[in-house]
Amino acid sequence: MGIVRTIALIVLGISFFVFVLFFGRLPALRRTPIATLHKWVFLHIPHGLVALDEVVTGRRLTRSLARFIDYMIHDRHPTIVIFFLSLLVGGEYLYLPSAWPMMSTWHRVAGAIVILLPYVFLYLSVMADPGYITPENHAYYMSLYPYDYSIFHPGQECRTCGFLKPPRSKHCSICKRCVARLDHHCIFINGCVGYGNHRWFVLLLLSTAFLTAYGALLGFSLLSNLITSRYPDWSLWPPRNMDITRYLLIWSWGLQDNVNMGAVSLLAALTSPLVWGLLVYTVWLIYCGTTTNESLKWSDLRDDMDDGLVFKRRMSPDRPRDTRLESTWTRWPLDAQQVLVRTDDGMPPGPGGPGEGAWDRVWNIRGVENLYDMGFWDNLMDVFVRDYSFGASREQPAVENDTRRRKAPKTSRF
Repeated sequence: MGIVRTIALIVLGISFFVFVLFFGRLPALRRTPIATLHKWVFLHIPHGLVALDEVVTGRRLTRSLARFIDYMIHDRHPTIVIFFLSLLVGGEYLYLPSAWPMMSTWHRVAGAIVILLPYVFLYLSVMADPGYITPENHAYYMSLYPYDYSIFHPGQECRTCGFLKPPRSKHCSICKRCVARLDHHCIFINGCVGYGNHRWFVLLLLSTAFLTAYGALLGFSLLSNLITSRYPDWSLWPPRNMDITRYLLIWSWGLQDNVNMGAVSLLAALTSPLVWGLLVYTVWLIYCGTTTNESLKWSDLRDDMDDGLVFKRRMSPDRPRDTRLESTWTRWPLDAQQVLVRTDDGMPPGPGGPGEGAWDRVWNIRGVENLYDMGFWDNLMDVFVRDYSFGASREQPAVENDTRRRKAPKTSRF
């Protein structure tokens, strides 16, 4: 049982740390123990170590460490990509020599496909342009989406790149460039996930999730066959005619009899829920018609609503467009019907600005619309099909096609 327990504890520890790293800042977990642990690991403990180093070395050690961490976190480097590839290649190198002779023809064909696909989609995710905005394609990205006048307002200029930010774009401090419909910067592909490679990233998650689940199930099945050849009364699940102690002892013998395949199967089983969790969260964001970046913006807006600092009023359907600040036409079939504004003092904004009519205070995020949520199918097509037209004529102004049902942001469910 010693080797099994050691492997399980190591894998669970790494998986839990990665879970806290990735999910600790999500709005849905803001008031949970996961968020508290994230603050302790990445805020309180580092501050305590800095204070200790101030006394011991005059902060020489922490300055050197800070430069290294700053490079690891805020610069592009292939460290995590190499680590990810090492896990894939190393796991398959240990797993396949033992498993391949015991696999049927069907499993060999299916296994070859499942093994190959993560490499294909990792390559496409890394090599595809995520949607870097340049002076040459700036007009194109300005026309992809309209400004929703809620979390994206016209006239905002990127101080680094020096041009107007297209709707749904964001400047990535790691890539040092603006990215169209930025979702997030992903260390596993050493780049951003944006308009140009979002589909490949989703398929990378999907193929990796299938690889870990398939590898775990196949490995446990082969090990079960090996064990039952020696212990006929043993079954993988449920245990038959034996207590749990004997069941685990026999299971431990099977893992140790084929350590390589057993360790990789156990690793795949323990990491598979994390990969599936990332996949489910990514698909949920697509269902919501939003991105990771936008979900954080909606969460901040919701906090301001709780404080009574957010106001809205309607947008005129025949409003004039300032061609210096926004595109006169987009492929999007909807146009903004509301203007959302935050104030610092809780008082309604003064006269002027976009929109018309009186300002109404907004207390709940369901009182506003998410312009970019067109329903799950259209949201999915927008991710997987470039320049998806939503069935609307591309020769008509977007404002004339404004006939779809409007939806409140689903960020309240995060």
